[in-house]
Amino acid sequence: MNSILGHIVYTGTDVLENVYVNMDGSTIASLTPEPAGTPAGEYAVITPAFIDAHSHIGMVRAGEPSAEAETNERMDAMLAHADALDSIQMDDHGFVDSIESGVLYSCVVPGSGNIIGGRSAVIRNYGKNTNDALIRRAGIKAAFGYNPMSTREWKGTRPFTRMGALAILRAKLHDVRQKMAKEQAKEDADVTYTAEELTLKSLLVGTDRLRVHVHKSDDIAALLRFVDEFGLKVTVEHTCDVHEVEIYRELKARGIPVIYGPMDTLAYKVELKHENWRNIKYLIESGVEFGLMTDHPVILQKMLFFELRWFLRMGFSKQQALEIITRKNAEILGIADVLGTLAPGKWASLVCWNGDPFALENYPLAAYGEGRLVYQEA
Repeated sequence: MNSILGHIVYTGTDVLENVYVNMDGSTIASLTPEPAGTPAGEYAVITPAFIDAHSHIGMVRAGEPSAEAETNERMDAMLAHADALDSIQMDDHGFVDSIESGVLYSCVVPGSGNIIGGRSAVIRNYGKNTNDALIRRAGIKAAFGYNPMSTREWKGTRPFTRMGALAILRAKLHDVRQKMAKEQAKEDADVTYTAEELTLKSLLVGTDRLRVHVHKSDDIAALLRFVDEFGLKVTVEHTCDVHEVEIYRELKARGIPVIYGPMDTLAYKVELKHENWRNIKYLIESGVEFGLMTDHPVILQKMLFFELRWFLRMGFSKQQALEIITRKNAEILGIADVLGTLAPGKWASLVCWNGDPFALENYPLAAYGEGRLVYQEA
């Protein structure tokens, strides 16, 4: 067992002083005032490993031309059975930069050019290959609003309007629901599903969650109509154009979480015309459950921590801010049983700092992923 001393330890729920994090193999055994094992280092601050809840890292790769990016498959508007993991390349240098900055975990999703883009993958950024990197799944990516109607020149059946995009999705879900009804009533013993239909069926029966790219309030309202019509479990992702509190209050009332961001980026399309960092006051005021993303490479994943400064300006404590990219992201992604807080039984995944992480001159000296040293400052 190895014991690392932190003079300040942010656990993801509390702030402790002069505490040893005792690591037994890949997990945390205890947090104690005295070492429970072999002393293995002393640091000014220890935090949980950071988690990016929505990114395209490994699909859009540093040092490669944009023509080789694999965020969106352009052959059709509906590709529910596609898998983001199949397009991730772990030799993307973005992973190295992220680990050095304390971001050890990513939820990678297909892009938003398609109505449904495919399955997500929650990964270790320090994985040797994609099989080694995969932790678990966190839903199916979809897109409402401007993006699906902006890809008219791509192959396959493409919408020209929001109503066209949602008509395509509604028809697909309707067809699968009809098959399910026949199957249940045993009217047709030979009901069969395509690979895409099996994925859509998983959404309709609630075993998968729909992860929906959406920025504007009225597009969120359209999504809520789909939730009512088809009984879908969803997360709402982005929402950067939302500039009033009401729609967030409705999401809170329905128990629908938000993965917010990316912040600190150019408002590069009309549906972001109201985008402003101050919009987070509506997110906070509503009380809705929320996490934070980079949408890498829109914001480089290594900059995830720096987005927290806006929440400090809104009155969050440092611990509350850190919770967003640790505990809260883990809870929304369904990985809180192993990540998000420094607690006995969870993975020993943590970042060791030379000083207060919120001071610009400070940086990580080491990072541990599941008890293994995955980064050390030279």
